[in-house]
Amino acid sequence: MKSIQRRLSIGLISVLLISGLVVSQISLWLFENGLQRYLESDLQIDSENLLIALNRGPQGLQLDERRLSPAYHRPFSGHYFSIEFGDTQWRSRSLWDAQLPRPQRPGLASTLQPGPEGQMLLLMRTDYQRFGQPVSITVAQDYTPIRESFKQVQRIGLSIGLLTLMIILLMQRLTVRRALRPLETARKQIVQLQSGLRSQLDTQVPIELEPLVTQINDLLTYTEDTLKRSRNALGNLGHALKTPLAVLYSVINDPQLERCPDLQKSLREQIEHIQQRMERELNRARLAGDALPGAQFDGDVELPALLSTLSMIHGDHLQLVLNAEPGLHMPWNREDMLELLGNLLDNACKWADSRVELSVSQSCDGFVISVQDDGPGIPEAERGQVLSRGARLDEQVSGHGLGLGIVRDIVQALGGQMQLETSTLGGLSVNIELHRRKR
Repeated sequence: MKSIQRRLSIGLISVLLISGLVVSQISLWLFENGLQRYLESDLQIDSENLLIALNRGPQGLQLDERRLSPAYHRPFSGHYFSIEFGDTQWRSRSLWDAQLPRPQRPGLASTLQPGPEGQMLLLMRTDYQRFGQPVSITVAQDYTPIRESFKQVQRIGLSIGLLTLMIILLMQRLTVRRALRPLETARKQIVQLQSGLRSQLDTQVPIELEPLVTQINDLLTYTEDTLKRSRNALGNLGHALKTPLAVLYSVINDPQLERCPDLQKSLREQIEHIQQRMERELNRARLAGDALPGAQFDGDVELPALLSTLSMIHGDHLQLVLNAEPGLHMPWNREDMLELLGNLLDNACKWADSRVELSVSQSCDGFVISVQDDGPGIPEAERGQVLSRGARLDEQVSGHGLGLGIVRDIVQALGGQMQLETSTLGGLSVNIELHRRKR
């Protein structure tokens, strides 16, 4: 969401800056152009007044200074003129000793020209015929005060523009944050889904998010139904196979098959293997139970129930000991952890003589799980083969079967480490380190 806000802010700033610069420059150009047109009309009037001030005198054409504006008599007043009549030239006293530039063509000069005292002049040249003789009149006005006014307007406009931009960005940020609030709510609800605190997302969302929320809820419902159907189908299959397996056991024990001991032994091994696999899958289904998709593992609730289930499966002769602090919450999927711990404990219970211990403790970056039993254990020389990738434990080590293989796969999927050691009880000790996922 921060990235979206940042990109929207950058995009808005870019658009506003470019638009503001273009609009302000065009506006200033249009305003200045209109002002120059207005000043051009004033210069045209001044030029015509100067033409009227030219009269015929005893010595020819003369300039009647009584008709001149007082500004032309005040030095550096900002109003100047120059009249050229043949070899005769009249200049305003306001020029003092300076010369007024003469535009090459009649009309308003396209650029400002330098004048006395560092002034920038707006010039206009007009050609006339006076008493049948050509007269060229150049009038000028100081444009410097107007340019300073423009600069001040630009500074004020820039300040107002920056203030407006900041206000717009603040409003945009508040608007975007309010608009994205439903997404943040949906994200928190998805975290609750992952934690098992809810099973569906709220449908009271803006109309733009309704299709997304509907699709997610439909997917959650489909996933939950699929898991339930799979678990029920597995249970039904296991129960359906019990009777045929019992019949096969009775057939194998038929005295007639004693004449073929090799065949009887092979059939018995295969049927026992099928029954072990079936019982294991049924135990996994019972251990998983009914849970929300994505529910996390709550040790206070799950561990006592798990040990109770295993005690009923394997009998009361086993002592199951739990060493875990109260309030244990592990940030992994509930079903994955139940499958991991269930297979660990199930394997230990199978080969333990009288005692199985489960210890769960927190480390600096995760959890340490240890399951010990007082059974026969695994010889140290064979432990490397047991943990090798792709190894089938039930084919390599007598007494420890598919359960540890399932545990190994789950630990690898969770990015953890698994080690086999000799238990202080005399049997096997399976030690697992799981690290918290970084978000």
